[in-house]
Amino acid sequence: MEGTSILHGFTNIYFAIFALFCFKLLIKISLALLTHFYIVKGNRKEAARIAEEIYGIVPGSWADRSPLHDAAFQGRLLSLKTLIAQGFNVNLVTTDRVSALHEACLGGHVACAKVLLENGAQVNAVTVDGLTPLFNACCRGSVACVNMLLEFGANPQLGNHLASPLHEAVKRGHRECMEILLAHEVDIDQEDVQHGTPLYVACTYQRTDCVRKLLELGANVNVGKRLDTPLHAAARKSNVEVVILLTDYGASLKCRNADFKCALDLAAPNSKVAQELLLREGPASLAQLCRLSIRKQLGRSCLYAVHKLHLPEPLENFLLYR
Repeated sequence: MEGTSILHGFTNIYFAIFALFCFKLLIKISLALLTHFYIVKGNRKEAARIAEEIYGIVPGSWADRSPLHDAAFQGRLLSLKTLIAQGFNVNLVTTDRVSALHEACLGGHVACAKVLLENGAQVNAVTVDGLTPLFNACCRGSVACVNMLLEFGANPQLGNHLASPLHEAVKRGHRECMEILLAHEVDIDQEDVQHGTPLYVACTYQRTDCVRKLLELGANVNVGKRLDTPLHAAARKSNVEVVILLTDYGASLKCRNADFKCALDLAAPNSKVAQELLLREGPASLAQLCRLSIRKQLGRSCLYAVHKLHLPEPLENFLLYR
């Protein structure tokens, strides 16, 4: 009887321990869901507070920004100086490796960025997405930030695995930032794997001022994204002004992309771009008429079949090209 009572007591203890374990697990799951909810809603500060208090995580090491990040992004120079004086590390980063300098440049706050740099902030710090402070400055279009970062040793031309500040400046239409980078000997024809050359990006996003300046500075008018040329991009976007600029600088009307299409093939029928391209080509030759007739009657698949016929090269060129 006494043994049964002892066994029953141990069983109750085990059940109590198991119940406590389940309760703690439930709390952790609930807190994880709550922090995820705050992150999704954009309230990363509250999510970080929960994580720091409950899990004992060191402030600033989780996915939230520190007070230093907030002060830098909002341009609160006095607060930033006070925090640095209190001992905050200027190179403190979040889990995705965003530094206070990244935030200052993204906000275009040159005074805050300067204070951070003067106190040892890493000018070429890279986030998990491959973004540098210089990239953020170009994204914002802050000429002052771009100039200052370069003075402090920012690398204007990065490897293929990092986001290109030049391409971002062109994409956003920040011509002055683009010119500053090019003045620091950045390769004007650098081809980004995802976006192509700066000229191709300018044509894709219809940044006419950037297109004009890039051409004036000597950008290769026929190099774009793999087989796609800047003229292909301009024709696809139906931007007649850019098409005129490109053709004035010698863009080839005969270049074909991976789909075996030239710029005229991508232009909307009877559009101003199509008319301009036809005008630049001149009167239709017999070869052009033959090619257009083949496309209309047999379709594009027959053009590929021509290669398999092993025709003499002059005849094949006559059927496929102008």
